[in-house]
Amino acid sequence: MNTATRRQLLSGIGATAVVGVAGCTSQGAETAESGPYDGVLRRANNVDAESVTDRTDAESVTVAVGVGEQGFAFDPAAVQVSPGTTVTWEWTGKGGGHNVVADAEDPAFVSELRAEAGYTFEHTFTDPGVYTYYCSPHRGYGMIGVVEVIAE
Repeated sequence: MNTATRRQLLSGIGATAVVGVAGCTSQGAETAESGPYDGVLRRANNVDAESVTDRTDAESVTVAVGVGEQGFAFDPAAVQVSPGTTVTWEWTGKGGGHNVVADAEDPAFVSELRAEAGYTFEHTFTDPGVYTYYCSPHRGYGMIGVVEVIAE
């Protein structure tokens, strides 16, 4: 193979690799950012990507912990509330030990890891914003939730 042909071949392979990687990168970015809450719900069990439960009229809301076929989901997985609403997470006893951990460097709330049905943990949301949370042992299985506090 002569030098010009080899350079052309290698140049073509390099260009194809760059285009292929760019295509994968942009596709991943589109998926991660699509849907409500920057795509968090796309990874969550027990929710379709557009489903959010509006409970802005309630003073308190209960979220079941350990629902679904294997017990690795929250119900509802995404809920909208007003400032001052208390959210109570109640364990169903399914899926083993669960906890509720705010998805932040300095979590606003963290529950104990518990497995028994009837255990509850609560947090009152005062500031508007989007609060994502997860169960630490089952986060990789999609046990993720969102509380959105809507300013009045």
